[in-house]
Amino acid sequence: MRHLRTAIASAIAGLGLVATLGTAPTVAAAPAPAAPSASSASSATTIAAYTGSSENAAANRAFYDAVMKSVAEKRAANPGALAVTVTYNASSAPSFRGQIARSTQIWNSSVSNVRLQEGSNADFRYYEGNDSRGSYASTDGHGRGYIFLDYRQNQQYDSTRVTTHETGHVLGLPDNYRGPCSELMSGGGPGPSCTNAIPNTNERSRVNYLWRYGFAAATS
Repeated sequence: MRHLRTAIASAIAGLGLVATLGTAPTVAAAPAPAAPSASSASSATTIAAYTGSSENAAANRAFYDAVMKSVAEKRAANPGALAVTVTYNASSAPSFRGQIARSTQIWNSSVSNVRLQEGSNADFRYYEGNDSRGSYASTDGHGRGYIFLDYRQNQQYDSTRVTTHETGHVLGLPDNYRGPCSELMSGGGPGPSCTNAIPNTNERSRVNYLWRYGFAAATS
């Protein structure tokens, strides 16, 4: 992973366990499906990845807008709920089940206005396999989508950090590759030696703000 590839950067300001995969699984999973098109999505690619690339400015906004649509829909359905529940399906990423579970635990213990939960009728899915783009999060333009976890990248970088970082995109956070290791969304910017998988105070506050006030922001 050279330097994290972005897909949500300028729209928003910018746990302990370390689990690094040793060798790639011997059987490669089928590649993740292409992100569905949507009339409300940007014409640019809507991928937010862990390896840096140069074409992501428009995609940043598209991913953020998709998250806001999800916030608006869920808050409208349950306006009095203290927390919005976002459901995921990890059945297509069996090699990373431990990292996904740890990522879920990290986020659920870090924020209070949104809760991740594995279950049916998922808002997003995890996939695994080999992809030259590395690991990334992709949206369909309706607040739903998938996270793809690349085998090679998860050998080079701390796997729990990669997974928690990509899940941060689903929750509305952009990449900030120039940030320090203590910033989760700095992704691969600090280099492979960085194993921190915990969002910092600003990142936690931002997610709580988005999922508490996102409905008003999305409909204003």
